[in-house]
Amino acid sequence: MTGATALTPAPTRIKLVGVCASGKSTLLHTLRAAGFDVLPCAQEHSYVPDLWRRLHPPDLLIFLDAQPATVAHRRQTEEPVEAWLAEERVRLAHARAHCDFYLPTDDLTPAEVAAAVLSFLAGAGARRRDDE
Repeated sequence: MTGATALTPAPTRIKLVGVCASGKSTLLHTLRAAGFDVLPCAQEHSYVPDLWRRLHPPDLLIFLDAQPATVAHRRQTEEPVEAWLAEERVRLAHARAHCDFYLPTDDLTPAEVAAAVLSFLAGAGARRRDDE
């Protein structure tokens, strides 16, 4: 067929899930600034086990995790976080079981989290919004 143009593959749709204070919001801004199509999912607040894939199903699911001491430190609280964090983990179990990349962020800076995720995305062949 003459005059036909090749279709450009769509950007990779990425979704972020994880416990509160694991670094999702910071990573979201970094990935968007790098040109990726990335959405957050408040799975940790939902009773729908597979919410992460029901709304805007992702091509790649990234799961960020953090331990109770890290969460308490990042939230600057001395209140116990174990009980509600345990509930979040129950709500996140389906996403954790199906994630493409799991990253505990406890001992990482935001830049190190971003570098690890960007490395994963490069290895997975993730396409940016402006890739041709």
